[in-house]
Amino acid sequence: MSEQRREEDRPAGRRVVVVGAGMAGVQTAVALREQGFDGTVTLIGAEPHQPYDRPPLSKAVLLGKAEGSAFEVDFESLGIELLLGREVLGLRAADHEVDTEAGPVPYDVLVLATGAEPIRLPGAEGVPGVHLLRTLDDAERLRPVLARQHDLVVVGAGWIGAEFATAAREAGCAVTVVEAADRPLAGALPAEVAAPMTSWYADGGITLRTHARVERVEPGAVVLDDGSRLPAGAVVVGIGARPATAWLTGSGVELGAHHEVVADDRLRTSVPDVYAVGDCASFPSGRYGERLLVHHWDNALQGPRTVAANILGTATDEPPVIYDPVPYFWSEQFGRFVQYAGHHAVADRMVWRGDPAGPAWSVCWLREDRLVALLAVGRPRDLAQGRRLIEAGRRMDAEALADPGRPLKTATAPA
Repeated sequence: MSEQRREEDRPAGRRVVVVGAGMAGVQTAVALREQGFDGTVTLIGAEPHQPYDRPPLSKAVLLGKAEGSAFEVDFESLGIELLLGREVLGLRAADHEVDTEAGPVPYDVLVLATGAEPIRLPGAEGVPGVHLLRTLDDAERLRPVLARQHDLVVVGAGWIGAEFATAAREAGCAVTVVEAADRPLAGALPAEVAAPMTSWYADGGITLRTHARVERVEPGAVVLDDGSRLPAGAVVVGIGARPATAWLTGSGVELGAHHEVVADDRLRTSVPDVYAVGDCASFPSGRYGERLLVHHWDNALQGPRTVAANILGTATDEPPVIYDPVPYFWSEQFGRFVQYAGHHAVADRMVWRGDPAGPAWSVCWLREDRLVALLAVGRPRDLAQGRRLIEAGRRMDAEALADPGRPLKTATAPA
């Protein structure tokens, strides 16, 4: 074997290509370097902007309090090659290449981190004044709309709809939120938990219309299926997101029911040498006994460390690293800090801590007396302690748990 061939076969000679320059993609590239990978790392992003964080888009960037939210990462000093403004069109796994607008990019290991894309409102595409809020360009287009203090209609009372409505009201806009379901956050939380949040809209000076379906959007108005016409200088659509995986059609990568990449507990896909992480991928949770698809920032932050460790481990025969996190997210809306940890769908009991009509309260979900999920409104200590208790699988005393004056960590049951 020639010296050159031996050099190519060394782990350091491998080329890792990461598709997607959001949180999951950037953190994967950084984690590879932090964990000692000294091969080539290439990060491909569809947008021309320097890679940036998304949460500030619905807050500081939207309100003009910040010009951007670029990651504070020195890609050059880390030896991370950036290919920006380059949409990826397809994957040819047999050739170990991804196709881009500028030509093919070869890889030894590929990481899929393309995130999610917003679901569009049928019939509203191309109508003037209709906006999404997912990218930096979206936020920059919306900033002058808020500055003009238009009458705004927000379609969807989910997390992003609530956050945008909060920012728009702060900017002085008249805001109406329309939601097809009977309550806000219908797809995220049980009815009895989401119902108290309905009053937050009125408290914030925002009109919330539930059981309201959009029939059509016209320039200057939103028409509901009951014939109501809502004046709308602008319309913001926040009805959910789906994994950005259409480009993988025909690639051999297995996709799930929600068109997400189906990854295993090491975040490997069905195709050799291809991993997936962040919003575009689901993974099996041993902790919860079912497959999870988590569209939240913390998942995009944590998963890359597992991916990097397993990429390095394949070359060094290290034992695999299993990905089984306690999901976590937060939302700032209507002057409230809302945090959630865990996965409540598997629970068999729910316990309230505090009055949901008040400014601070929590909800705990138990399965066989073990804490499996927690929602905290204005109670960050509950969240911090609860997250650790979920990770530890501790049994809880439900009666003690219901006392909001008692620290959560002291509400455990005797061993």
